[in-house]
Amino acid sequence: MKISMILLCFLVSITVSAQEDWSLKKSTLKMKETAPVWPGCESDSPTKISACFNKMLVKHIQKNFKYPAAEYKKNIQGEVVVDFNINTKGLVEINSATGGNKGLQDAAKKLIQQIPKMRPGMFGGKPSTVPYIVPLNYKTGK
Repeated sequence: MKISMILLCFLVSITVSAQEDWSLKKSTLKMKETAPVWPGCESDSPTKISACFNKMLVKHIQKNFKYPAAEYKKNIQGEVVVDFNINTKGLVEINSATGGNKGLQDAAKKLIQQIPKMRPGMFGGKPSTVPYIVPLNYKTGK
């Protein structure tokens, strides 16, 4: 439950602004970035897509979160921060996992790597790599 609340608070802070794909006023060009679209989160609203992405990410973590048995037995706890991208093909690329120990880091990377393929983020109408950072707290409760 603590993990869910921490993730929810973190994910709520991720926002995507809604604009046209691009606009040109005088000599200024503005281009819009849209978030990746999780399967089942298709919508015309960038705000709804972002909110659905966050909801589905929390759901994915709750469903697939596993505490490594060896670390649990040894009462190894800690926060692991996973830095990853959704690439231009809509696939997860892990950049790094920091905190905890190697066992907790490996479990966190495996959990994030299981995120399903999705429609990639877009920038100026072209597929774009979008970075994310997710903190995961491992606590045994012992």
